[in-house]
Amino acid sequence: MSIIIPFYNCAYIDQAVQSALNQTYKNIEVIVVDDGSTQYTHKLQRYLRKIKYIKKENGGTASALNTGIRNASGKYFAWLSSDDLYLPRKIEKQLKYMIKNNFDVSYTPVIKINNNSKPISKPIGYELLNKVSFYHTMQRGCVINGCTVMMKMKVFSDIGLFNEKLLYTQDYDLWLRVMQKYDFHYLPAPLVYYRIHEQMGTKKYDQAIKEEVQFVQQKHMEAINHLIQKTGN
Repeated sequence: MSIIIPFYNCAYIDQAVQSALNQTYKNIEVIVVDDGSTQYTHKLQRYLRKIKYIKKENGGTASALNTGIRNASGKYFAWLSSDDLYLPRKIEKQLKYMIKNNFDVSYTPVIKINNNSKPISKPIGYELLNKVSFYHTMQRGCVINGCTVMMKMKVFSDIGLFNEKLLYTQDYDLWLRVMQKYDFHYLPAPLVYYRIHEQMGTKKYDQAIKEEVQFVQQKHMEAINHLIQKTGN
């Protein structure tokens, strides 16, 4: 299992890394990709012997994720944002679910937390009734939190890596590409803490994100409509 943590000037990076290292499933590698950070790098010093640390020039989240994937040795991919946290049994539970059912891709709900890592919501997730409902919902917007996704590495070989031209919606774009060839499976267990804070990208770049979402939706509209038609028939 390769856990990839993109890091750029995030004050919570040490908490994210610790939550990855605290996993009950131990056959993991934690890859931190420093995307040109100028702040908070000192918080990683005590972890350098326990993680794979890669430093690169700033290129965005997609670039950092792709760098991590290229340097990963695991058969499975998991992503952890540097301001979020994994619950201790995240990898153990989700990997068991995937292996038992021979799934290629799965996702789970999240629980929101505040600056102090205190839960501020009930579990939030979207389990759709059927494939067509899932396709329609994803066509309207992304209902999958990237840090909940677990995926076999072979999927990247099949559909490609994250689109580095997209600054904010690289995950949404990838899921829309993945679901054209693979099924997403929902494990209804909240295994990720999703932090809400003032410096998070979804707050700082709200308008730019909306515009990029529209671009991604338009880009994949014809392919997803075809998928809906084919599945519906």
